[in-house]
Amino acid sequence: MMNAQDLYELLKKAQEAKGFYFNKDKERVFDLLEGLLINKERYGYMSCPCRLAANDREWDRDIICPCVYREPDVAEYGSCYCNLYVSEDWNNEKIHRAYVPERRPIEKIFKMT
Repeated sequence: MMNAQDLYELLKKAQEAKGFYFNKDKERVFDLLEGLLINKERYGYMSCPCRLAANDREWDRDIICPCVYREPDVAEYGSCYCNLYVSEDWNNEKIHRAYVPERRPIEKIFKMT
């Protein structure tokens, strides 16, 4: 089974090439990576550890990390919702670190069965 360090190295290389960087707060990053690995074991996919997954891969497709909200969040706020992925300017404190609001539609947050 992959550990958080392995996941960090794998994702860092792949995501930095796309212009997305890990938060320079490594403790936060590793807590989130551990959450991703727990969700992978629990659900079979790495859903965002900052959101409640429904244990339904198709329903949760939008919050499988990197979630579909990451790109617009980083473009607008310099950080994704959970602060795992950030822009270079965010890490270098060249932009204001604002609260990133939840973009996931309310009907996706509360799945009715």
